[in-house]
Amino acid sequence: MPRKIILDCDPGHDDAIAMLLAHGNPDIELVAVTTVVGNQTLEKVTRNALSVARVAGITGVPFAAGASRPLVRSIEIADAIHGDSGLDGPVLPEPEIELDPRHAIDLIIDTIMEAEPGEITLVPTGGLTNIAMAVRKEPRIAARVREVVLMGGAWGGGNWSATSEFNIIIDPEAAHIVFNEEWPLTMVGLDVTHQALATPEVAATIEAIGTGPARFVGELLEFFGETYRDHQGFDSPPVHDPCAVAYVIDPTVMTVRKAPLDVELTGTLTLGMTVADFRAPAPADCTTQVAVSLDHARFWALVVDALERIGAVEL
Repeated sequence: MPRKIILDCDPGHDDAIAMLLAHGNPDIELVAVTTVVGNQTLEKVTRNALSVARVAGITGVPFAAGASRPLVRSIEIADAIHGDSGLDGPVLPEPEIELDPRHAIDLIIDTIMEAEPGEITLVPTGGLTNIAMAVRKEPRIAARVREVVLMGGAWGGGNWSATSEFNIIIDPEAAHIVFNEEWPLTMVGLDVTHQALATPEVAATIEAIGTGPARFVGELLEFFGETYRDHQGFDSPPVHDPCAVAYVIDPTVMTVRKAPLDVELTGTLTLGMTVADFRAPAPADCTTQVAVSLDHARFWALVVDALERIGAVEL
């Protein structure tokens, strides 16, 4: 049976590709998409999510807007990487589906509580504000989700500071809540996602598909590649968020290591740092694990296959 996921995101170029991967893979059933402030303001990332739904031909899936600011801190966006719209590069089509009237946290709670225990996987690819708020409002969801597979953090260095990754540092209090809940959690961080490079060979393979959604991804990668070269020195852009979806589809696409995880909330130089304790074998009751390596070819094969399955979509 396909794995049912809620994709909680802040599109964002790589979030858009994560959405396309989730929609196009037959082993995933996308049951809801929720948005959260992050790469851009909530209004912009929500509009982007609805536009991507039209590009991909996603219908019958509820989309809901969530938190417009972090739990405690001021909004911090990544416009240097993702542009003024949050999804600069391609021309975005006008959305055709309407937002669900519920707040994202209520859609998350309702979807989990109405499903069988262990049926829903949470896949957050932005800041963790919505997930933290949902589990605080309805603590019973922690025991009902199958697992949480998040893109964020790093056990090595960061990208928004020397020690901290963007999705975590924009709302470290929310991340602390999510990391310390009693649910199975896999952190797919920069250590793996920096291996998911969209090389020229990858871009050429996607271009050769020749469909509208594939051209859309090509335009995303072109803009994303330029900003990553200019601001972070990458020859090819790392495509972070689809890695979390890929793990849900096929856990063998990456290697993981079980380890206690936590988030630094008070360090002057280390705020938002995700701390993985690798000093010894993890305790038997440890519920957290960290992705440590990625099969680059198999990962991109999943993305290409999803785009081929989506096929041509009329706009």
